[in-house]
Amino acid sequence: MNQHQKAGAFRALHEEGCFIMPNPWDVGSARILQGLGFKALATTSAGFANSIGLQDYEVTRDMVLSHAAALCEATDIPISADLENGFGDAAETCAETIGLAADTGLVGGSIEDFSTALGQQYDLEKARDRVAAAAEAANALPFPFTLTARAENFFTGFPDLADTIARLQAYQEAGAHILFAPGLRSIDDIRTVLSSIDRPLNVLMGPRDGFVPVADLAALGVRRISLGSSLSNAAHGALIRAAQELVETGTFEFTRDGIGGDRVAAIMDADKA
Repeated sequence: MNQHQKAGAFRALHEEGCFIMPNPWDVGSARILQGLGFKALATTSAGFANSIGLQDYEVTRDMVLSHAAALCEATDIPISADLENGFGDAAETCAETIGLAADTGLVGGSIEDFSTALGQQYDLEKARDRVAAAAEAANALPFPFTLTARAENFFTGFPDLADTIARLQAYQEAGAHILFAPGLRSIDDIRTVLSSIDRPLNVLMGPRDGFVPVADLAALGVRRISLGSSLSNAAHGALIRAAQELVETGTFEFTRDGIGGDRVAAIMDADKA
């Protein structure tokens, strides 16, 4: 698929029902996930940062866009990106970031309403203006770039459901195509959000207080499920446990859980079979 076709396919996924959009952290993990049959992927800011020895929010816009371009070049399915807060407080910067993201081959991206520089969420009017600028830039592209607007309340220490909903409603009015409030605590929270918006909702692996199966989220009306840095964390967990075994016991039991290079290559190249 070319970029226009990927963009159309990505929009269609949100109309067809609920789907999982996993988050690779490098080209190899992206090709593995594609080979296993996932229909769309999204970058992970924390996973990517950790893969190059940095912490979340320590990467620059150029670094994120270069990473996104590499993933798009290596795969044949739609990819959306975690574009943090648009890499700047100004609405104009958010719009610029959307245009640059489209140039990499991406067909979607998310904009947060939290400023790392300020250490807090933007006030509602400013947050809405930033989404509006990003949406205008997305809609001006020659293909349907899917903009996701994120309300970061539950991720940044302000777990106010009413404020979260007010923000999501403002962002849908500003033109966001998908809404996302990572960290919602319960099924009831998700149900309340769904009843208050008229855009597809992305959730982060379900409610924070206890993950539930995809089928249950789909039954509620959730359209998209992302995984954040969880796959990257799982991979790093396996690496750390293996290394600790070597240091502490000098044994090699960790190899029992490994997958051979031939199998990995076969999954990566499944689309070529």
